[in-house]
This record gives sequence, structure tokens and C-alpha cells, in this order.
Amino acid sequence: MRLLVVCVGKLKDPHLRALVDDYVGRLGHYAPTEVLEVKDDEAGFRHIPEKYLVCALDEHGVEWNTASLRQFVEREMVSGRPGVAFLIGGADGLSEAVLRRADLRLSLSRLTLPHRLARLVLCEQLYRVMTMIRGEPYHRE
Repeated sequence: MRLLVVCVGKLKDPHLRALVDDYVGRLGHYAPTEVLEVKDDEAGFRHIPEKYLVCALDEHGVEWNTASLRQFVEREMVSGRPGVAFLIGGADGLSEAVLRRADLRLSLSRLTLPHRLARLVLCEQLYRVMTMIRGEPYHRE
């Protein structure tokens, strides 16, 4: 299964970029992972390959803990789908049209997170659940 993180806007902060790149590199040991920066959410949607499950990050989406995200990833790994795409909007979030087309809406927190920080949190959590699936010691209960 492939992971695709589609982000509206560029990550300009070199410190945040280094952190995201670190987690994406770590994720690559478990699943091919790509972060794609696009101009707007419609463009992002067009870059998602066919048959990928589309998960839109939205403050009004379902809230999961890490164990629930792990269960979701495990289900997707055996679903037969080629991958999962996570859409992260810009400063104003994702358009209602894009949200309606997504298969799932996921909220990372009840807190309002800047989109650039949401990218880092998502990549870290995806890495965390992959280590949990493999039984590696990164996650502590």
C-alpha cells in the first residue's frame, strides 16, 4: 500500500520541512510515501491516483486516537486498494466540494492546527502506526 500526503501550499519553514522529511523517510521503510504540494485543493484531488482511498483532513471530521488510526491503516493494507491519499488544505481548509468527494473526513484534533503543523502531525502519526503494526518499540502506551 502506498501513502500520499497532498498539501495545499508549500512548506517554507526549513525546520518544519526537515522534520516532515525525516518522518517521510522513516515511513518509506514500511510503505512507499510521497508528499505532494499543490496550488489548490482541486489540483490536489486531480493528482490522486484512481482507486486510492481519499481521506480529507477536516476539523469537523471523525476524531480517532492512535489505536484507531492503526486499525484503519491495517484494514487498508489488506483492502486491495493501491493506496491512501490524505488531503491537507491551506489556511482556509478544504473546499466543501472536495470534502464531499472524499471517502473519509478525519480530524487530527479538536484544537485548530495550522496546516503546516497538521502535515507534521499526520506524518508522525502514520510513522507511529506503522511501527505499532510491526511491533517495534517507538510507541509507548
